Amino acid sequence: MIRVEQTGKTVEEAIEIVLKENNVTKEDINVTIIDEGKKGFLGFGTKEAKIVVEIKDEKDKKKEIALKFITEVVEKMGITATIDIREEAENLYIEIDSSDIGIIIGRRGETLDALQYLAGLVVNKKASSWTRVILDASGYRKRREESLIDLARKKADRVKHTRRKVSLEPMNPQERRIIHTALQDDPMVTTFSEGEEPYRRVVIALKK
Repeated sequence: MIRVEQTGKTVEEAIEIVLKENNVTKEDINVTIIDEGKKGFLGFGTKEAKIVVEIKDEKDKKKEIALKFITEVVEKMGITATIDIREEAENLYIEIDSSDIGIIIGRRGETLDALQYLAGLVVNKKASSWTRVILDASGYRKRREESLIDLARKKADRVKHTRRKVSLEPMNPQERRIIHTALQDDPMVTTFSEGEEPYRRVVIALKK
C-alpha cells in the first residue's frame, strides 16, 4: 500500500484531494483521521484537518475481493470457518478451516474446485493482470496430492508386473497433472490421458 498524509479544511476535503491527485475511488483507500480540524471564529483559531490515507494496490484489492467472496459463500452455506489468504509470486492462496470442512470439499473435491474456479473469475474481473487463485480446505489438496502420488506408484508397479496398461478413475486436469509428474521419470512406464471432460482419465502403460 502507498501511505499518504493530507490536510484540508475538513476531513472530507482532505479525502477528496487524495482521491483526485491519485485518481482513485473511496473503495481504493483506507482512511485514518489524525485531526478533525477546527473551524475557529471570525478567522481565528482555525485548524486544518489531517488524515493518513493508505492507497491499495491491485494485489490488496484482489485479496479483499477474495476474502469477501469466500466469506459470503461460506456464510450462505451455513458454515462457520476461518479464512486465511496469502500471496506467493503471482498466486493467491486461500485456506479455509472449519469443522464442517467435508461440505466445502465435496465429493472428490468437486465443490472445492468449483469454488476455486469462481473465486478466480471474481478476483480477476476487470484486473489488469491475471492472478491464479488456489483454494484449499484444511490441507485437503496436500493430502490428496500425497494420495495420488502413492496411487500412481502402486499402479505403475502393477503395470510392470502384469505388463498390461491400467486406466485410473476420471480426474480433473490438476489431479491428472500430479499423476503424470509422479511417473515422468520412471524408465519403464509412460502416462497419457484419454476421454472427454469430465470423464477424462490417466492411463499408465509400459514404454515400448
